This record gives sequence, C-alpha cells and structure tokens, in this order.
Amino acid sequence: MTRAASASMQRTVPPRRSGGTAAGADSITDVESARTRAAPRKWMGLLPWVFPAMLVLAALGILLSGRDLAQAFMDLERETEGGAGLVRHPLMPWAQRGVSLLLVAASIERIASHFMQRRPVPTPTLTWAFLAYWLTTVVTPAVFGAHPQISHEYAYSMLFGLAATLCAEADSDRIVAWSRDALFLYMLAGMALVPVMPSLVLDTAYTQGLLPGLPRFGGLASHPVMMGMLTQTALLLLWTHPFGRRWLNVAAWTLGLGVLFLAQSKTAWVAFLLSATLLVIVRRTPQAVQRLGDPRHNSFGVLALFACIAAVLALLGAVLVVDVPGLVFDYFDTSEGAQLVSMTGRDRIWMVAMAEWHNYPVFGYGPQLWDAEYRQSIAMPNATHGHNQFIDTLARCGSVGAAGLVVYALVLLVLSVRYARATRGLSVAIFATLALQSISEIPLLLAGYGTDLFTHVLLLVVLAGAAAGRQRPAAAEAEPLAPRPLRSAP
Repeated sequence: MTRAASASMQRTVPPRRSGGTAAGADSITDVESARTRAAPRKWMGLLPWVFPAMLVLAALGILLSGRDLAQAFMDLERETEGGAGLVRHPLMPWAQRGVSLLLVAASIERIASHFMQRRPVPTPTLTWAFLAYWLTTVVTPAVFGAHPQISHEYAYSMLFGLAATLCAEADSDRIVAWSRDALFLYMLAGMALVPVMPSLVLDTAYTQGLLPGLPRFGGLASHPVMMGMLTQTALLLLWTHPFGRRWLNVAAWTLGLGVLFLAQSKTAWVAFLLSATLLVIVRRTPQAVQRLGDPRHNSFGVLALFACIAAVLALLGAVLVVDVPGLVFDYFDTSEGAQLVSMTGRDRIWMVAMAEWHNYPVFGYGPQLWDAEYRQSIAMPNATHGHNQFIDTLARCGSVGAAGLVVYALVLLVLSVRYARATRGLSVAIFATLALQSISEIPLLLAGYGTDLFTHVLLLVVLAGAAAGRQRPAAAEAEPLAPRPLRSAP
C-alpha cells in the first residue's frame, strides 16, 4: 500500500466522538495498551542513575565515618585546629571515583546523543545562563581570584548541569521518579539506623527544638538541615508524581512528614509550607476561580467568604486580645530572641564575607574561602560557608560572580513561572525551595558535586523536560502534510 493511499484511508476514518460507548473506548484503550507493550523499550541513558548514586555516596560516607552527630561542631573545631577530625574510610575514595566516572560518562552520553540526533535544545536561555553562571562563579575565581586554585572537580558540575539542560520530557519524568524513590529509601535507611546506631543519626545535644529533649534527626545526611531540605524535596516529588499504589503513597507521606518534623529544621518547614502553598495555587486556582463564579456552586463561594471573615477576626483577636506584638517584642528581649535576630551568629560570618569582598571586589577571594586554614585564621571553626548564597558569592567570586548569580536566578525564576502549569507546579515549588534556602545556605554552589547539588540540578531537569514537551506538539504542527493523490480525469 502506498503512502498516499494510506493517508487517504486514514482521512476516511470518522473521528471518535466524546459520547461513544464504553465498549468502544475500552477497545481503543486495549489497542493502545497492546501497542505500548509491543513497542521496544527505548534506551534512556545513564543520567537517571547519577541522582541515586549521589545519595548512595553520601550515605556510605556517613555510615563509614563512625561520627557522633552530637559532637559535629567539636569535630569541626579539631579539624580547624589541625587535630584529628573524622577519619575517612579507605573505601570512600574508590567509591567517589566510581560515582565520578558514572557522572562523567552519563553526562557525555547525554550531550553526545542529543547532538548526534540533531535534537533542538529544549531552552537555549537556560543552557546559556547555566554555562555563564558556571564561568563567572567557578572559572573566573579559580583563575583570577586572590587565591586561585585549579581542580578537576570543577568540571563535574559543568558536565552534569549541561546534560540536565538537554533532557527530553521522558528523561525528566524518569529522573524525577528515580529521585523520588531514592530519596525515600535514603530516609528509610536513616530511620532504620535509629535503634542500631542512634549516635550516628541523632543529635541528642540539640536543645533548640519545639519539644524539649527531643533529639534532632540527621539521618545519613551531613546535617539535619540538609536532611530536612532533601525530605521536603522528596515530598514535593511525591505530591506531583505519586506512586501507583495507595498504600505506598500513605506510607511515603507518613515517613516523609515524620522525618521532616524530626529533622527540626525551621528552614525546611517554612520551605515546605511555602512550596506546598505554591503547588496548591498553581494546581487549584483556575478551578477555584471558575467555581467561585459559577452559580451552580454557590456553596463554595459562601465557604470562601466565611474563611476570609474568620481570618480577619483571628487577626484582630491576635492584635487586640492576645497582644501578639507585645509577646514578640518580649521574646526578642530574651537570649533566644537575640540569637534569632543575629541569625544564630551568622551576622558575624556575613561581616567577614563582606570584608573579603571589599578587599577583592572584582573576582573575589577564590575557591579556598572557608577552608580549614581560613576558618582558623578568623577563629570561626563552624563557618564552613557564607550562610547566604549572595553574600557567599560576593566574597568567593567577587562582583563578576554576583552578577552571574543574579542573571541566573532571574532566568530560573522566569522559566519556573513559565512552565508552572506544565510541571504541575513542581518548577515553582523547587525554585521557592532553593530561594528560601539561599537565605541561610548556599544551594547554588557549583564546586564539585554532592547532595548540595541534588535539588539544583533537579530543577534544571524539570525545566528542560517541560520545555521539550512544548516543542513536541509545535514540531508536529509544523510537519508538512502528505500530498493528496491526483484524481484522474473522467
């Protein structure tokens, strides 16, 4: 049968009506299912394996370290003073080499296959913004900084991030699903060690929690704050990409919320509440507005009005009856309140970082900022970074790096909002997580790779997948139609 005849036969098939019978719909579904099962499984590459491998490497490092989480700050002091800190297990260098080889091979395979197939870049703006950010925050301070340092580890983040910006829609879905599974197994492994090795995963010396005497759960992460941020990322992935079985979703939500609470990270709590609010807004606002203006659903409008009235009354009661402002001012007069105002001592670290920027305003101090020798010179053994993404970038990379950070953050913001509906709110939720974490941490640092880079690169994958998904229907519409066969003269 010729192509023209085939096209002609396809045009004669009547379109399926929405009001067709259930049997007809079931038969069409069965045909599509059989076609999907008969089709060979497509090779998805090695890139999805890198995300679980990063978590396995982090968990193995903690498991073999024999740490006492309650003595974490004392270990940093001993390391800064030249003493014996945590001894690294001989197996860890080999495990890290294996993950590094996997990362390089997976990234090169993704980049090479993309260009060999002559596929368009999902979003060139994101790719070029990421490369510019890597050049201004990694290359320029490493070469032109006040204390230059060249290392092969700086290339890993560039390859990994570039490969992430070239992901297709199917690649993004698979990476998100694998990351979700790996994160929950990561949490489950940490919880399983509580009765076996409690000092490894619990900080029993923590006294600033909501419940006095409740240990802080760090799991197999480097710090409870990191455990909390990874947990809330896992909950966002579970929300937008749930498991296929209901009991598994219930178990995952129970585990995730329990770990999020036990980590006792206020940053992670606020990040999850903010991200969850954005998810609800993106996923429910159009339907809510439609129902609010629909006279057939007037009960919804009445409930919304009562909710607004209740919120206003609660606010007035908090101000007039309970005197919440007075309680807040009284709290700030206490030692705990003063510690909160100073961001638990981070204001001193920010002053040191700004002083380094004034000393080296163009290209910054260099990659060696906040290493053990520098922390010893400023007598701050716990200052492992600048505790603020912008301030840390200013001190480490100078004004050039800070400009690259601002441009890159704006690109991520615009693309996250643009593809919010396509990603079911996941893009804006992850961006909000990174933005909030940037206030007191440095989640966008590209020096090396590890759990700090997990959520950052995951956002690149989600944005690239959403952009590639929009290119597919556009390419289908632009595809020329098959020429119709000429009719013979009568």
